[in-house]
Amino acid sequence: AGCTPRRCGRGVTDAVITKEEAERIRRIAERGLALGGSDGGASILDLHSGALSLGKHFVNLYRYFGDKIQDIFTEEDFALYRDVRQRIQERIAQAFGISSVSMYLTKPTFFSRINSTAARTAHDEYWHPHVDKVTYGSFDYTSLLYLSDYTEDFGGGRFVFMDTGSNKTVEPRAGRVSFFTSGSENLHRVERVEWGTRYAVTISFTCNPGHAIGDPVL
Repeated sequence: AGCTPRRCGRGVTDAVITKEEAERIRRIAERGLALGGSDGGASILDLHSGALSLGKHFVNLYRYFGDKIQDIFTEEDFALYRDVRQRIQERIAQAFGISSVSMYLTKPTFFSRINSTAARTAHDEYWHPHVDKVTYGSFDYTSLLYLSDYTEDFGGGRFVFMDTGSNKTVEPRAGRVSFFTSGSENLHRVERVEWGTRYAVTISFTCNPGHAIGDPVL
C-alpha cells in the first residue's frame, strides 16, 4: 500500500541533479574505484556494503583499508550522496503517484565504472539482457544516475529498453536520471562500451521494509 504503482513504466529526467553535482559524485566514484578495479571491463563500488572490485574478486572496502578510508572520502561526500538519493526517490514517487516514505532503499546500490577492457569473469559481462526483479529480487524501482557523457567520455554504453517491436534507448549524460519499475515490463541491457570510461550509480528501491538498507555512513 502506498508503494505499488497504478501502472508500470519508466522515465528520464535531466532536472533532478545538476551537472556540477554529478561531477562531484563522479569524483567520489573515481577515488573509491582507484583503490581497486576489476581485471575486466566492469568495476563496482558499493558504499553501503563496502564491496569493491579487485582483480577477479571483491573485497570489503572498509575492512580492507580500515582507517585510511577517512583519507579517501569526506562527510561532505556522503552527505551529497544521501541528498541525491533522496531527490531521486522523491522524483520516482512523484512520477508514479506513490508515497516516497513507503519506498525503501535496497541492495545492491552501487557505482559502476565500465570501459572496453575484455571481460575476465561472468560479472564483467554487463551487456546481457535482464530484468532487475529477477536478477536482484528485492528491486521494485530502479534508477540510474549517469556521471559521464555519451560520445564525449565514452562510445557505446547506451541503455536500451528492449520493447516488443522497437527498442527505446537512453543516451547517458552527466546528471541525467533514468528510472523505471523493475519487473518484466522493463527488460533492458547496456551496450558494450567501445572506448573511454562510463560512470554511473545504480540506486534501487523496494516496497518491502524487510529488504531495506540504510544510507552509507563514513
